[in-house]
Amino acid sequence: MRITSVHVKEVTVPLKKPFTTALRSVSCANSILVRVGTDAGLSGYGEAPPTAVITGETKGSIRSAIEEFIAPAITGRELGDFDGLMVALQGCVMKNTSAKAAVDMALYDLLAQSWGLPLWRLLGGARRELITDITISLNDTETMTRDAVEAVYEGYSILKVKVGKGGLGDVDSIAAIRAAVGPAVKLRVDANQGWDGKQSVRIIRAMEDRNLDIELVEQPVPAHDIDALRAVTQSVSTPILADEAVFGAADAIHIIRTRAADFINIKLMKTGGIWNALKICAIAETYGVQCMMGCMLETKLAVSAGAHLAGGKNIITMTDLDGPSLAAADPYTGGPVFTGPHILLPNIPGIGIQKAPGFE
Repeated sequence: MRITSVHVKEVTVPLKKPFTTALRSVSCANSILVRVGTDAGLSGYGEAPPTAVITGETKGSIRSAIEEFIAPAITGRELGDFDGLMVALQGCVMKNTSAKAAVDMALYDLLAQSWGLPLWRLLGGARRELITDITISLNDTETMTRDAVEAVYEGYSILKVKVGKGGLGDVDSIAAIRAAVGPAVKLRVDANQGWDGKQSVRIIRAMEDRNLDIELVEQPVPAHDIDALRAVTQSVSTPILADEAVFGAADAIHIIRTRAADFINIKLMKTGGIWNALKICAIAETYGVQCMMGCMLETKLAVSAGAHLAGGKNIITMTDLDGPSLAAADPYTGGPVFTGPHILLPNIPGIGIQKAPGFE
């Protein structure tokens, strides 16, 4: 089976409410969609959201990377030479990890279809059902608490609370949420690089002193400051999750070997797709370090690819795949079924997306 075409479209999906972190605030999910065609008549789908504050990519740069570099590098190649195909994809242009991820997931979609398997089974078949957390956006304490209570009412038992701009005031917001949702709900705190090292230690210790029972704190310090990340990890009892500090396998090795974090957050838009994400999984398995499967502000297509990877690998013990739950509409046909916190992976070949907007 030979790759014959690579087509690119744009999609905009409105959100139910603004998505706000320490890095940005947006009211809709904008993405570049990809359809990769073959001479056998099969199509594979992928997606890349522009997240310039993290990956450095924009809609224009993603489209350019795919159309000018990636498409020429893979068109005409055999899907059966999958390793060679991935080497060509990853080597045709530096960085541009989201652009690569979109094409990577489309190729994995095709590979699984060619084998007649759902992708999660091809990737290991660990589990068909997943439970995701849901994000509580950064806002004033009253709004965050109201959103947290609403999420619990909708069936979510794990909340990922965005902080990073309030200093020690962030502790009061977390305390208010804990008081409102009760002790049975898991709280994950995500600072999105919003604190420095000393601030992180003060804030996390304050949460510990107030017995807020935080499951983990995600990326408390700037991504480049691995020394600060390690100092925080070694100074607090609460587990630390490395996110923006880990793009690829080399980053994961460094973080794990230096004990700079307790857990690793895998996101396809950082790794450049499933091919490189599997390398991080293998490293984490070797060292016995649990991973989270996360996502950017993605629509159902890219989140579905991440869900298949999470369903495939036992080392992925946590999921943060709430993009479809945050969206006000679902423009796709097929794929995993997202019902509140529950994700049910399909048993049809590939990722399961049968139609994407703009490709009718």
